[in-house]
Amino acid sequence: MKLWILFTLAAALAQTWRTALQQRLRAELSVNATAFVRFAFGIPFGLALLAAAIAFEGTLPSPPTPAFLLDCALAGALQIIGTNLLILAFGFRSFAVGSAYAKTEGLQTALLAWAIAGETLHPIAWAGILLGAAGVLILSLAGERLGWRGLLRATFQPAALCGLGTGACFALVSVLIKWANLALHGPHPILQALYALVVTNTFQTLMQGGFMAWREPASLVSALRRWRRTMWVGALSAWGSGCWFSAFALAPVGLVRSLGQMEVPIILLFSHFYLKERLKGSDALGLFTVAAGVVLVLLGAQG
Repeated sequence: MKLWILFTLAAALAQTWRTALQQRLRAELSVNATAFVRFAFGIPFGLALLAAAIAFEGTLPSPPTPAFLLDCALAGALQIIGTNLLILAFGFRSFAVGSAYAKTEGLQTALLAWAIAGETLHPIAWAGILLGAAGVLILSLAGERLGWRGLLRATFQPAALCGLGTGACFALVSVLIKWANLALHGPHPILQALYALVVTNTFQTLMQGGFMAWREPASLVSALRRWRRTMWVGALSAWGSGCWFSAFALAPVGLVRSLGQMEVPIILLFSHFYLKERLKGSDALGLFTVAAGVVLVLLGAQG
C-alpha cells in the first residue's frame, strides 16, 4: 500500500476523533475558543513530530522562503474562515444540507487542483471522485427526503452556500499547502510537510488568538486554563494535519481529499456498531456508493 494512502486514512481517523472531542468542549467553551485550542495546543505536538522527522532524516528543513510563508499564512486564514462558514451553515438550521455541501470538498479540491495547479488525474479516478461525492450527499442528506429537484432548490439556501464556501476554502487550503511544500525545495517532502504544519499552526494561533484577545479575552483565558483537556484536541489536530500535509506532499491533492471522505462512513459505522444506532436503507446505499468511489479513486491512482 502506498504511503500517501496510509497517511490519508490516519488523517481521516484523527480528524473524526478530534471533532468528537471538540463537540464535548462546546459545552464549556465558545466557538472561537474551541477552534483556538486546536491550533494553539497543536503547536507543541507539531514541533515534536518535526523534531522526530529531523532526527530520523538527520537534516534540517530548508530555510523558509517568502512564498512558503505566504502560502502557510493564507492556508491558515482560509481554514479558519472555512470552519466559521461551516458553523454558520449549522446556524441556519439546515445541518444536513450544510454538511452535505461542505463534504463536496473532495470534488472541489480535484477541480481546483486541475484548474490552477495543473494536476491531472486518470479518468477512472475522476469517476471515483464523482461517485464518492454522490455517496457523501446521500449519507449527509439521509432523513431529509430531498429529491434531486429539492436538492437543486436547496443549493441556493444560505446553509448550502455556506457549505459550498466551506468546501472551497478547504480545497484552497489543500492546494496552498501543496505549494508551500514545493516552495521549500527541501531534502524530504514529509519533513517539509511537518515544517509547514508548525508554521501554519503558529500563524493560526496568532490570528485567532489575537482576535480573541481583542473580542473575547475571557474565552481565551478559559481555553488556556483548561489545558489538561484541550491539549488532546491539539494532539489529534497535529497528528491529523501532519498526516494530511504529508499525503498532499506525496500525491495529487484531489486524490487525497477524495480518499479522505472515508471519514463519513467511518463515523456512520461507529454510530452503528458502537452506539448501536440503526442504519437506514439510504445509509447502506451511501456507504456502498462511497466505498465504490474510493475503489475507483485507488484504481485511478495506480493508472
